[in-house]
Amino acid sequence: MYRRRDTRRDQLAAEITNNLRRYAVDAQHVGHAFANLHGLGATDLQALIAVMDAELQGDPITPGRLGEQLNLSSGSVTALIDRLERAGHIRRDRDATDRRKVLLHYADRGATVAMEFFRPLGRRTDAVMAEFTDDELETVHRFVAAMGATLREHRDAVRAARPDPRPADG
Repeated sequence: MYRRRDTRRDQLAAEITNNLRRYAVDAQHVGHAFANLHGLGATDLQALIAVMDAELQGDPITPGRLGEQLNLSSGSVTALIDRLERAGHIRRDRDATDRRKVLLHYADRGATVAMEFFRPLGRRTDAVMAEFTDDELETVHRFVAAMGATLREHRDAVRAARPDPRPADG
């Protein structure tokens, strides 16, 4: 719709862009279904994903980094973390090397709930990936990683171009 389709490459680029957009929307719907089922809001879900991603990278997230990533004030982040901790989705731990530093982790209960909900999707995803060779998956991985980086760069540029909507903490 928004891209020229004069060549096969142009057609593929348009189809891939449309597929990525639909995938993002569908993934968001699945995430909202999980959130609704467990009494979570959209920001709660974004926070859980940020905590999980940080843990998967071996670099647990701090409340400050979470606030930066979600574009929230420190007061809002504290309320968010309190709410998720009370619900059993995350836990706060002190850093072993710097006791002043707080790290956020997925709590066992939260991880169990998420695994139960997303396990069927994981099986479906595994079945799709089984249809591709290792070399094809390497190419797909490189493409998806680059597209994600581009999207985050654009997000950051958009955020930088507008005034900070976060209220000052009192």
